[in-house]
Amino acid sequence: MSEEMKELQTNEVTETMADYEDHFDDANPWNRVQDYMDKKTVLPVKIEGVVNGGVIVMVEGLRGFVPASKLSLSYIENLEDYLLKDIEVQVIDVDQANNRLVLSARELLKEKEKAARDAQIASMKVGTVLKGTVETLQNYGAFVKLENGLSGLVHVSQISQKRVKMPSDVLTVGDEVEVKVIGIKDAKISLSMKALEEDKEKAEEKAEKVVIPKAEDIGTNLGDLFKNIQL
Repeated sequence: MSEEMKELQTNEVTETMADYEDHFDDANPWNRVQDYMDKKTVLPVKIEGVVNGGVIVMVEGLRGFVPASKLSLSYIENLEDYLLKDIEVQVIDVDQANNRLVLSARELLKEKEKAARDAQIASMKVGTVLKGTVETLQNYGAFVKLENGLSGLVHVSQISQKRVKMPSDVLTVGDEVEVKVIGIKDAKISLSMKALEEDKEKAEEKAEKVVIPKAEDIGTNLGDLFKNIQL
C-alpha cells in the first residue's frame, strides 16, 4: 500500500474518532444543561413533584430542583398548588459530580414584570390625575401606590403649598390621596399634591372673574337698546 493511501486512511480514522467524541459530548445531558446555563437558555418545563423547600422538574432526562424562593416573586403558601404546572426556568447551577441541577423561574418573572411596568409607565402622560395610597414615608417625600398598580414619589416640596418640614407631619401610611403626574424619567414617576391645590385655586379665580348680570340689569340694558327705535 502506498504511503499516500496509508495517510488518507489515517486521516479518515482520525476524523471519524473526532466526530465520535463530539457526539459523545453532545449525548451527555450534563454538557447540554451546562450549555443552557452558559447561554441563559429559557426552558419550558412541567413541575413533576413537590419536595421539602421546592419542586422537581425534568431537563434532558435529569432531575432538576427549583427552590421555593426561585419559583415566584412572592411567598408561596402551598407548593402543591404548583404541581403539574407549566413554567419557564433557567439553569443557575450545574454540578455533575454531586448530581446537582438547580433552576430558577424568578429571574424570568422579574424580567417580565419589569417589561410590563416599563410599558405601563411609557403609556402614562404628564398631567394625569390619579388616586393612590401612601405606601411609605421618607424624610424627602412620600411613596404613593397608584390605582393602576404603579408607584411614584411625592417629594416633600410637592406635598402642599404650605411649607412641610417632614412628610409625616401631614401624611400617614395608608392615607388615600389624589396626585398629579408631573414628571416621568428613567422609569421613575414624580407626583404632586401641591399641583392639584394650585389647579383648584386657578379654577376658583377663573370662576370669580365670570360675573353674571342681575335680572334688573338685563332689563335696563334691553330698555336702552330699544329706546331710540321709532315705530
